[in-house]
Amino acid sequence: MPGSVKLRSIKKFGQENNAYEFNDEGQNGEYMTMASSKDSKKAGQKKEQPAIRVGFFQLFRFASCREVLMMVAGSFCAVLHGSAQPLMLLVFGMLTDTFIEYDMELQELLNPDKHCMNNTIQYRNLTAEENAELNMTKACGILDIEYEMTNFAYYYVGIGAAVFILGYFQISLWVTAAARQIQIIRRMYFRKVMRMEIGWFDCNSVGELNTRMSDDINKINDAIADQVGIFIQRFTTFACGFLMGFVKGWKLTLVIIAVSPLIGVGAALMALFVAKLTGQELQAYAKAGAVADEVLSSIRTVAAFGGETKEVERYDRNLISAQRWGIRKGLIMGFFTGYMWFIIFLCYALAFWYGSSLVLDTQEYSPGTLLQVFFGVLIAALNLGQASPCLEAFASGRGAATIIFETIDREPEIDCMSDAGYKLDRVKGDIEFHNVTFHYPSRPEVKILEQLSLQVTSGETTAFVGPSGAGKSTAVQLIQRFYDPKEGMVTLDGHDIRGLNIQWLRSLIGIVEQEPVLFATTIAENIRYGRPAVSSDDIIKAAKEANAYNFIMDLPQKFDTLVGEGGGQMSGGQKQRIAIARALVRNPRILLLDMATSALDNESEAVVQEALDKVRMGRTTISIAHRLSTIKNADVIVGFEHGRAVERGKHEELLERKGVYFTLVTLQSQGDKALNEKARKMAEGENANKTDEDAESRSLIRAGSYRASLRASIRQRTKSQLSSVIPESSVAIVGELGPRSYSQSHSPRGDKAADPEEDEEEVVEPAPVARILKYNAPEWPYMVFGSIGAAVNGGVNPVYSLLFSQILATFTMPDPVEQRNAINGICLFFVLVGLTSFFTQMLQGYAFSKSGELLTRRLRRLGFRAMLGQEIGWFDDHRNSPGALTTRLATDASQVQGATGSQIGMIVNSLTNIGVAVIISFYFSWKLTLVILCFLPFLALSGGFQAKMLTGFAKQDKQAMEAAGQISGEALNNIRTIAGLGKERSFMEMYEAQLEGPYRAALNKANVYGACYGFAQCIVFMANSASYRFGGYLVRQEGLHFSMVFRVISAIVTSGTALGRASSYTPDYAKAKISAARFFQLLDRIPTISVYSSQGQTWSDFRGELQFLDCKFTYPTRPDIQVLNGLRVSVRPGQTLAFVGSSGCGKSTSIQLLERFYDPDHGTVLVDGHDSTKVNVSFLRSKIGIVSQEPILFDCSIADNIRYGDNQRDIGMNDIIAAAKKAQLHDFVMGLPEKYKTNVGAQGSQLSRGQKQRIAIARAIIRDPKILLLDEATSALDTESEKTVQEALDKAREGRTCIVIAHRLSTIQNSDIIAVMSRGYVIEQGNHEQLMAKKGAYYKLVTTGAPIS
Repeated sequence: MPGSVKLRSIKKFGQENNAYEFNDEGQNGEYMTMASSKDSKKAGQKKEQPAIRVGFFQLFRFASCREVLMMVAGSFCAVLHGSAQPLMLLVFGMLTDTFIEYDMELQELLNPDKHCMNNTIQYRNLTAEENAELNMTKACGILDIEYEMTNFAYYYVGIGAAVFILGYFQISLWVTAAARQIQIIRRMYFRKVMRMEIGWFDCNSVGELNTRMSDDINKINDAIADQVGIFIQRFTTFACGFLMGFVKGWKLTLVIIAVSPLIGVGAALMALFVAKLTGQELQAYAKAGAVADEVLSSIRTVAAFGGETKEVERYDRNLISAQRWGIRKGLIMGFFTGYMWFIIFLCYALAFWYGSSLVLDTQEYSPGTLLQVFFGVLIAALNLGQASPCLEAFASGRGAATIIFETIDREPEIDCMSDAGYKLDRVKGDIEFHNVTFHYPSRPEVKILEQLSLQVTSGETTAFVGPSGAGKSTAVQLIQRFYDPKEGMVTLDGHDIRGLNIQWLRSLIGIVEQEPVLFATTIAENIRYGRPAVSSDDIIKAAKEANAYNFIMDLPQKFDTLVGEGGGQMSGGQKQRIAIARALVRNPRILLLDMATSALDNESEAVVQEALDKVRMGRTTISIAHRLSTIKNADVIVGFEHGRAVERGKHEELLERKGVYFTLVTLQSQGDKALNEKARKMAEGENANKTDEDAESRSLIRAGSYRASLRASIRQRTKSQLSSVIPESSVAIVGELGPRSYSQSHSPRGDKAADPEEDEEEVVEPAPVARILKYNAPEWPYMVFGSIGAAVNGGVNPVYSLLFSQILATFTMPDPVEQRNAINGICLFFVLVGLTSFFTQMLQGYAFSKSGELLTRRLRRLGFRAMLGQEIGWFDDHRNSPGALTTRLATDASQVQGATGSQIGMIVNSLTNIGVAVIISFYFSWKLTLVILCFLPFLALSGGFQAKMLTGFAKQDKQAMEAAGQISGEALNNIRTIAGLGKERSFMEMYEAQLEGPYRAALNKANVYGACYGFAQCIVFMANSASYRFGGYLVRQEGLHFSMVFRVISAIVTSGTALGRASSYTPDYAKAKISAARFFQLLDRIPTISVYSSQGQTWSDFRGELQFLDCKFTYPTRPDIQVLNGLRVSVRPGQTLAFVGSSGCGKSTSIQLLERFYDPDHGTVLVDGHDSTKVNVSFLRSKIGIVSQEPILFDCSIADNIRYGDNQRDIGMNDIIAAAKKAQLHDFVMGLPEKYKTNVGAQGSQLSRGQKQRIAIARAIIRDPKILLLDEATSALDTESEKTVQEALDKAREGRTCIVIAHRLSTIQNSDIIAVMSRGYVIEQGNHEQLMAKKGAYYKLVTTGAPIS
């Protein structure tokens, strides 16, 4: 299905799609076509649709009139606000002209021959008539500069005040309107999701729905809130700026516009190159990541063959190319940034050169006009650039809205909230299936029920039995109408249930599931969920009927005890009984028991079973179960197979039929008999142990995870006891039929309970920067040069303000020739500054990317080395799964760059910028500088605030949504239970109540945010008004040259924005420090079994004598399951020891202790009489060769895989061939086209099992180990390859100490010692003959001819 690739991309949002990965095809298609499954033609076209199917204005479809008014008013304010900046330029132009005029007057009066008379400048020694003839009409003395400046200051303050008010309204109106709409969208979405039929949930993972509720709706919020206002404002500024340029001076505007494509092209090329190079870099890193993933996934193999250093080298080799691309990226970015600055400075030069000629030569413009035009175009261009992030927000909002709105518009196929349908007056409770065919919507290719027909008579108990996947639970779900059958119908008292009212139908049904779901509230409330208006007496009565009353009354808070998240504080039996009470409180006509007792231990099962037998009277009961005890006394037993009911009748009748039921029963009773035998045998030894455990399972309030693993261990034990006695072939069937709880719920239950406690990331102290820099020390030359470049770049901005004021000064020069030269000089200087900027930007980009990439590579390498050096137990922790570790290597290491590298560049840049600006300003006019510096903190604040605004206030919103998120999470995770109880409405109400808080918070935010925004925007106007007014005073009273006023103001204002920019980098910086801290935590962790240390004993005459003395061991991640329980066994050099026993009895564990993957908790493992914990790890491992059941090969050639056996020396081809011959591998390899150079594929996927196994044997042989460990080395093979491999192994065993774990007799018979293990210790040992004579467990295994497991 080629379409599925596209669909994946649409589902980028909630990236927890793993719920799907395993059904290859159907699902992906299903996901998008769910909505139109009624009309498959539509579905076909739907796949080709784009990811965004919502127009921008459709985002506002939930706005009421009031919101529309708010948004219109907000937009109006935004338009006015946008025109404020160009308006300010008009004032600025007039202000400049005033200053220049005043200065010209002063220049004239500098001439000693002239003086001011009757407000005109006249020659002193001439009469009035002569002056008139000379055209001396230039006014003087009229211009009161201070008075003019006061006026301009008032203009500025007026504009500033308007901006503050407009900014406030623009933001707060938009944000308020958005908050209301978002609340509506959340409400509608949650309502609709809760109404969806269960089939829809099968196709949408809960994780993803939760993500949609939080992140995606936040994305819509970003798209319809303040960003719209800001976009309108910026766009208006852009339009007004250009308009002003064209109106005031079209010639200059056209000249400036002509240059701008160069900048555009530069930006586009830069984006293109950076994207390309980032792609290359990621690809190169992906190779290294694949190496890391491969190595971490097969860490045991790496450790066993001592390949750590080799792997670190291999990883490092792959990092080099990633580093190269990263450096290139830095260089290119530096190049293009430099290029853009260069063009910008050229543009300045051109504009001022051409503009000044228009002012002086043709006198078309006044100097003020020149500035208005120039800055008008500049501001327009800047604002256009700043408007683009808003477009991004709009696009992602539309993308997010696509799926959310489609869900809101989708009509559920089975609508649980609808009032349609009949309600019968009296219900008897006869249920019948008529030729029902059904498949789950998420897996349309698997037919679950096929033409199922069966009757359930009212008042009787009907038991459904059959192997897993036969459709028993599905039939029950159809009775609840979670799904509708594709063909046929289900009837209740003769009425098709599709015609009945859903809520009413479900209120008749009580259901107790295998894994009952409790909600995170009190016991009483949980029972009350069964029926809303139920009295306390009814609750107590139901609890008594369910055998729950006594244990509840023993709890300190009785019925008000909280059951914890998902009922985690209760044991399985207690949860089960509360669930039964909840079902009984409904007083149901129909009781559905889906494996209600399977997950319990025997004791609680008896209690729960008793409760169930009590309540079945007089109700139609359907019970699904696997345990004989549960089924025997049912009125009717129905046997299921492949989605059909193949037999029905009473217990005795079905036994005679010898069908499905018969196989189930015979298997179980056999197993039970054997178990009882064994239990009696072990009772003596285990007695003390056992009572403990029961007491523990009774005592109640324990942490959830402990309880879960206890249950898991009880289950594990039942499983292993069964399998140790029942022959292999039959165990498989029991696995099929046998309590589902064994195989499946073992892991999820354990994990689920253990998760919440461990999932919280450990909080780490941010790392000190000094330590990060220490790792970067070797790159100091790069960092020095980079910093120099950055410093020069920082100085460029203030230099620009120097040049700019210098140009203004030239306009008042009296001598035209001198004027021209000065202007040309300044323009040339602009070009020079541009060139300098170009080179220093490149230097800064290259130097810092080089030092940053080298640091990243160094950290990745160190991190990877540290990971490989940890003991194996560390990898068992789910936080250290290969996936998590590879991500940590990928992201943390590159985030650390945020604290060094380019980050230092930014900081140096900003600091020099501010420094140079302040120095220049103080030098030219310290008084004015002090006045402006008062505004600097505010300018910096507003800069920082702008940066913060762009990132948005997402974090606060997220926290406000957490409570609502918990409710939605609980509701969606347990949707089946909620639907079964008909509780959708109450969850909707709870959710909506929780939305009030975030909504109020959003309204508050609107005001604060609006005020801040208005303030940030208006502060510039205020600063200007004060500084120009004071500048006027200085010019008049202290004879300051007017160009200095401009010089000082523009220098400080540009540096203020630089300060703001610098403050916006802090988030990266903080992130970097945290990442670094996580990294250092890994580097500083001291493994309990260290591979890299050279300490520990070594000796030259290694013989290979092994003794296990009273070893006890539990895995660190499951401390409550005792795996080895006093293992005692010894092997002399050259002997072969075989371990046999059921799975889970500790055979493989003993091998892992020998390899020192773990150390025993108690007791010792002696190697040649030395305590293994004191032996050097790599020395010990170098003497051991291992061949495991599923050998792990690396993705390289066959020769390299064999070479891996010994990483201490260089191995020639002859050795490899010799080893391959011993392993019966050589002939097969020579038959391959590339012989030993053949690549085996990822994890050896190109080879068959037998071939992989033989490569693994060759790998073990080339080590020339003294000890050979064979962990079920032949169990996975067919007979043919087994023979070859077995021969190879027999050859390999000669003269070595050998430990074999095997299930096939042929493999074990000729061992020197056979040890039969159970529950972590040896029950009998000896050679084949001795054990046969004992007639114990081994004898039984051999005579039944069973594979030993």
